Amino acid sequence: MPARPRVRITIAITARPSGTPELDARLLEKLLTRAVRAALAAEDVRAAEISLALLDDAGIAELNQRYLGRQGPTDVVAFPLYQPGEPPVGDVYLGFEQALRQATSLGVPPLEELARLAVHGTLHVLGYDHPAGGARERSAMWRVQERILREVMGRE
Repeated sequence: MPARPRVRITIAITARPSGTPELDARLLEKLLTRAVRAALAAEDVRAAEISLALLDDAGIAELNQRYLGRQGPTDVVAFPLYQPGEPPVGDVYLGFEQALRQATSLGVPPLEELARLAVHGTLHVLGYDHPAGGARERSAMWRVQERILREVMGRE
């Protein structure tokens, strides 16, 4: 039996603004672990180490500015930390508050949007990219992401 990809999940919500839904940490950890593993499995990755952390707006905005040169909070920042030929290793940071806003805007449950972003960040670690703006949702990465998300959410 092939080795199950190693996934380390770090749930670090640095602040919970008033009015945000209370999410069960164990349920969230299980869902995000399943999302990351599903993304790795979809790409036939047998050995990997992915760290995932949830940050508030201030934390994700700081990473966005420092490493991507962009202002304000974002939904995902991902860092591949491996060389070609090595098993994938990377850090994925999810903008928790941004994810909640996006879930509301899209009319989807917060857990679904968080799972989507976990898959999205993992695909970035694996080398996927997408164009900016509206073309993002028509990209090959988006199609792969949404297929994996349907599986994770039990809609396949």
